[in-house]
Amino acid sequence: MQIWPRPPNCLPHDQLDLPPNGARVAVAGLVIVRQRPGTAKGVIFITLEDETGISNVIVWRKNYERFRRAVIAGRALRVTGRVERSSGVTHVIAERIEDISWMLDELLGAAGATEPGSTSSAGVASR
Repeated sequence: MQIWPRPPNCLPHDQLDLPPNGARVAVAGLVIVRQRPGTAKGVIFITLEDETGISNVIVWRKNYERFRRAVIAGRALRVTGRVERSSGVTHVIAERIEDISWMLDELLGAAGATEPGSTSSAGVASR
């Protein structure tokens, strides 16, 4: 049985409606969309996906500058921030952003080790 790594203390996306507005939460997932509209005055919108659904993250300019590398290059992110609800939509206003792409690499490495004839990240077939 495969044990999948899970970022610690993260709320599954399908439970984002449970904490009260303004509550501090952590969510994690694959980055499926990054948007930086020209009319948004430096705000970045990120959509994360986990096995339960999606979460919408808002990154203000100040935090974008602080966590720029993770925002730009992260394939998977852990975001800590405040829940904000408006017009039936729930967002997480990012306070801290961590690149957890290494978890994907571990997952791929573990999956490759269990499949005969699979290739490693170096392109060498395992036996």
